[in-house]
Amino acid sequence: MQMRRTKIIATLGPATDSRESLASIIKAGANVLRINLSHGSVEEQAGRALRVREVADEVGREVALLADLRGPKIRIDQFINGSVTLDPGDHFFLDASDDPAPGNGNGVGVTYAGLPDDVKPGQMLLFDDGLITMKVLEIQDRKIICEVIAGGELGSRKGLNLQGGGLSIPGIAEHDIVDIKRAAQMGVDFLAVSFPSSAEDMVQARNMLREAGSQAQLVAKIERTEAIQNLDSIIAASDAVLVARGDLGVEIGDAELPGLQKEIIRAALAQNRVVITATQMMQSMIENPIPTRAEVLDVANAVIDGTDAVMLSAETAVGKHPTKVIEAMHRICVGAERHCDTIDEFRRPGAELKRIDEAIAMAAMYMAMHVHVHAIIALTESGSTAQWLSRVRTSVPIFALSPLPESRRRMALYRDVYPVHHVQKWDDIDQAVAQAISNLAAKGYLGAGDRVIITMGDALGKEGGTNTLRLVQVGDGGAAENQNELDLR
Repeated sequence: MQMRRTKIIATLGPATDSRESLASIIKAGANVLRINLSHGSVEEQAGRALRVREVADEVGREVALLADLRGPKIRIDQFINGSVTLDPGDHFFLDASDDPAPGNGNGVGVTYAGLPDDVKPGQMLLFDDGLITMKVLEIQDRKIICEVIAGGELGSRKGLNLQGGGLSIPGIAEHDIVDIKRAAQMGVDFLAVSFPSSAEDMVQARNMLREAGSQAQLVAKIERTEAIQNLDSIIAASDAVLVARGDLGVEIGDAELPGLQKEIIRAALAQNRVVITATQMMQSMIENPIPTRAEVLDVANAVIDGTDAVMLSAETAVGKHPTKVIEAMHRICVGAERHCDTIDEFRRPGAELKRIDEAIAMAAMYMAMHVHVHAIIALTESGSTAQWLSRVRTSVPIFALSPLPESRRRMALYRDVYPVHHVQKWDDIDQAVAQAISNLAAKGYLGAGDRVIITMGDALGKEGGTNTLRLVQVGDGGAAENQNELDLR
């Protein structure tokens, strides 16, 4: 398979529960597998996490595991008959009392008790990702009386948004506290926080995760108007951000969404954070074996904008063609990457380098842009150097060699980075360089005459100790030749 720089996240579900299907999507190119904690029982979710680890080992791939919190999403309650059909002009109420009656054609309960305090007459409520729209007419105690503007069939447990945002619902729901502990027990590599509105939400989630004994990295899902208003501080408090275009598009409106997607990607890259683009990227492939041209362009534009990863949800969780959708997304990413602009003149956001490994990474990327090299090799324990390297967009692959499985899995999300299992057996730097090159040459990544940049620490095996950069050429049999005699043209 041709090497792909952009990473693919696939959501697990009934369509991937068999070991055969799971192995198939991993072989097809899924780099990160997502467990959506909004769906499935506790036993099903734990079983999926265990299968990911077992099957990834069987097929010999570095695959990260991401758990996605349910978050404080507002939903309506159950209808007596499962759904109701609403017509424009109908009056319909939402009941936020403690014990609402089962829903019918006149009204239904709502899960957020504070909703009557947050909305005002004239505001618009959006249901089922905006398919149904209601205008608030008045508030009667704990009931919200609405007029249906855009009707249709409304089913039980559908989501609800306030157009323009402004709900005071907390960023971490009560059920998230339990789910964070479960995610830690599953040993996830990333935890996605749904509906954060401020950096404080991310700090709270990180503290809970650490208390639960997990070192997983945090992903902030940008899907509320309030998150856009606090975007820079949320990014700073996170390890990665996710452009969640479903709820975000409902709250801010479709017309604003394309520009905001680009703005979020730029803001994340400016702070050297990983960025994921998600929601309905290949939606038609839930049923169909090929994507629409609009979906092809959507994925390609996200890649060209600089996203680290593109994410699939229902397409792989419940779709008919989970492997085909991964294969299609792989082809689109590879094609788009041929048209990505690389940085001809070295520019880096941020005025000052604060870490030694960051400075070494920036020096390596500067060299890669001015001296033709075939690859960059990062000998890394934690993976931090590989992340710094991946923040500068070039066409040079970054091979991140680490003995730690948790570090290799984390690096599976970083654009341009290819994690490789590597156990250092020498304390001498020259021998360490030779061993790293030999490892990659044996896997077919390097050949005689290839020029590579290597970053490492002079105290080998020390986490966070990268302070050395070398330029070497691969000799016959994978040996490293004297870098002082290289023709740098």
